[in-house]
Amino acid sequence: MKYRHLGRTGIRVSELSFGSWVSFHNQADVNQAMNMMAAAYDMGVNFFDNAEVYAGGKSEQVMGDVLKKLKWRRGSYLVSTKFYWGLHDYVNEKNTLNRKRLIEGIHGSLERLQLDYVDLIYCHRPDSTTPIEETVWAMHNIIERGKALYWGTSEWAAAEIVEAIQIAERHHLHKPVVEQPQYNMFERKRFEGEYIRFYKEYGYGTTVWSPLASGFLSGKYQGGIPKDSRAALKGYDWLESRMKDKERLAKVAALEPIAKELGCTLSQLALAWCLKNPFVSTVITGASRVEQIHENMKAVDVADQITAEIMEKIDVIFEIKKEEDDD
Repeated sequence: MKYRHLGRTGIRVSELSFGSWVSFHNQADVNQAMNMMAAAYDMGVNFFDNAEVYAGGKSEQVMGDVLKKLKWRRGSYLVSTKFYWGLHDYVNEKNTLNRKRLIEGIHGSLERLQLDYVDLIYCHRPDSTTPIEETVWAMHNIIERGKALYWGTSEWAAAEIVEAIQIAERHHLHKPVVEQPQYNMFERKRFEGEYIRFYKEYGYGTTVWSPLASGFLSGKYQGGIPKDSRAALKGYDWLESRMKDKERLAKVAALEPIAKELGCTLSQLALAWCLKNPFVSTVITGASRVEQIHENMKAVDVADQITAEIMEKIDVIFEIKKEEDDD
């Protein structure tokens, strides 16, 4: 495993990390989750991603139980969580980044994770109803109280992130240092366009999610929707139409010769492609079985084999024009 600095911070994260979204509680119980986390850790993964909203808080509970059982040295791993949607459908408790929600949110997450602190907390989405200054102060206070070490954003607009950074600098507060955006061969316009400024100017780190486009880039949907896939889960009906998109399926099929040339799977190719971007700090992988962990981790070696010519072939498949890369 290789490690990259999280932006300009002093901590380093494994190039491939492991997230609990969808799988923990929904697809994996504590024992299954423990086997997957242990496998990832043994292969060098040091960053484990979570969020209070995942499985209504149960994902954090599962991860907390796993960490208690594994008894890893606390300094050897990083854990993150996120706040915005909340766990209760009531005023001041959902879809907000107000001070009350954030302070109560970190207390609840730490209790479920059974940790004294988390390494990283995110504002899971922007909140247009709460002043960014209030959110920045709350995140700063959480860090000052030792409940978290760093904070960042997820799916914020570039202008919102810059405003948060400038507020923090003006008041000498802990500023956000990392964005968690969606990034894959299908979803790349924002990452490679709008966000470029603050990656370069502010040294913002990134922990990218959905590198396989919800499993689509793994190729497993080429013959329909498997019964054990994410798209077949209750509550994920919104994925079904996307997984049947003929144009998208054709693009995945066109990747198969490239994967064959490299001697890797489509999943490994998709993960390795993300790693070729120098502004990616870590790629968050997901899994429901230990075998998937072993397969995904090999993408680090595949990335070394991907040449500029191969990257250009992929751009052609996804109809990315050269002038767009220069903007």
